[in-house]
Amino acid sequence: MVRRRYRGRVMREDSPRPQSLMLTFLGDQVLGRDVCVYSGSVIDVFARAGIGEQATRSTLTRMVGRGLLRRQREGRRMYFGLTDRSEAVLRDGERRIWHTGAVNRQWDGTWTLLGFSLPESWQRQRHDLRSRLAWAGFGPLFNGLWIAPGEVDVSSLVAELGLSAHVKVFRAQADAGMDIGAMIEETWELSDLAASYEAFVRHWQPCGERTPDGDDALVLRLRMQTEWLGLIRRDPRLPVGHLPDDWPAERAEKTFRTVYDRLAPPARDAARRLLDLVPVREAQA
Repeated sequence: MVRRRYRGRVMREDSPRPQSLMLTFLGDQVLGRDVCVYSGSVIDVFARAGIGEQATRSTLTRMVGRGLLRRQREGRRMYFGLTDRSEAVLRDGERRIWHTGAVNRQWDGTWTLLGFSLPESWQRQRHDLRSRLAWAGFGPLFNGLWIAPGEVDVSSLVAELGLSAHVKVFRAQADAGMDIGAMIEETWELSDLAASYEAFVRHWQPCGERTPDGDDALVLRLRMQTEWLGLIRRDPRLPVGHLPDDWPAERAEKTFRTVYDRLAPPARDAARRLLDLVPVREAQA
């Protein structure tokens, strides 16, 4: 099998959105601990990340409104804790970072095929379905026929959009003569993703060569985790044996883990010093 080489342009975002950073913060400091965090602590940490108090407060308020956070008052202080919805989101991120990973080495040759036919007037529904399929790792094989590696359960996705009657899902394997590498190149736009992996390595690798102060380590780790999760969530995790020889995901993942381990001890010390946490009580309005 001929494996193709690839070079892409550098594209990366240096400033994560406040909500993305907030989810990383909650996953790092609150998930699995049955605690709530004081709003002032969040404001303090986010200020060190260059996010102002008003933006942090607005993010907390919006996330409460969306059912991603719950409030808990202790005296004059307001604390924030997870909801079932935010815990599910954070568990998914945890799984992607520490279990699924960025490199698909265990593909068994199975593909999930999803075909749909929607009325011409259903432009919004078509857009929503395509967006959700792309987020789930699918690519457009043909118009109305999308494909993803492995067995992907899309039943809840389709049901949420109310399109169960218009979608058909199959499991399949490619014919022996199929050039899977060529199919991947035609189906997925991988240039930006590869360039982002390369940019991630260039930006974060130097952080694995030195240990910053505690406060800086905490903020750096939050920013790096946020960027990494956003990156691997864009990745359809195509089988590594059919990707270009110089596909940079493995180097990027190694960089992430190395820098994370380097930042972990001072970041933990900073969190213990900066964060005011209280045990979760019964949910309050």
